[in-house]
Amino acid sequence: MQPQSFLELPNLELPIGPRPTPRSRVSRGSLGLCRIGIPLVAITLAILPSIARAHGVEEGDASFLQSQTGFHFWPYFYLGAKHMVTGYDHLLFLAGVVFFLYKPCDVATYVTLFALGHSLTLLAGVYFDIPANAYLIDAVIGFSVVYKAFENIGGFQRIGIQIDSKTAVAVFGLFHGFGLATKLQQLTLSEEGLLGNLLAFNLGVETGQLLALLFILSAVNLWRVTAKFGQQAVVANGLIMACGFGLILYQLTGYFVELPVN
Repeated sequence: MQPQSFLELPNLELPIGPRPTPRSRVSRGSLGLCRIGIPLVAITLAILPSIARAHGVEEGDASFLQSQTGFHFWPYFYLGAKHMVTGYDHLLFLAGVVFFLYKPCDVATYVTLFALGHSLTLLAGVYFDIPANAYLIDAVIGFSVVYKAFENIGGFQRIGIQIDSKTAVAVFGLFHGFGLATKLQQLTLSEEGLLGNLLAFNLGVETGQLLALLFILSAVNLWRVTAKFGQQAVVANGLIMACGFGLILYQLTGYFVELPVN
């Protein structure tokens, strides 16, 4: 099942939460979105440094990882979970993915596709030392955030483009996993116990993702009972999209600034 956009809210069967607000309210919300462009830009600029560092490994954590030899399950598990719950780009994309998913089975399907893609490239990227430019990968991650928010506000429907959402989520999951892999590749990790430590780290990432998902779903389901959900959903996805554009700009700037001068 394809996730719904706000254009289809009146026609949804809602197993979780009540029926959203009428189309007329959403239309007024669309007009309201046009009037908050400047605040969105200001908020995006304010939080941009935090978003851009979402895939980074903190200095203390990096020193710890590089000082360890052998298999250490719990430290790697903890750091993996910490990465997910503080990874704003992951959380923005995840929030976009589940924003208009109302059936638990659909939520499980999309999150599983994302987790499989994320796990594959995280493990393979580090273990096999697959080269990739961190700036470009993170720019694609920013684009994934923009894509999902644009889909949620019915952008692709308006321009007559049909994209298979499941495939898109799985593919973007690959890039999200590569995003962290490129950061871990910059560290000097011991070969002894590397695969086990990566598996522990990835298990922590997925556990953190589950905890974040439970919080996001709880918040969204409470939000859906409010009378202005239709209006505010457009504004929220506009903010998500603005953050995605900010991340793209930040990462592409870093890429071009660090290009070697011939």
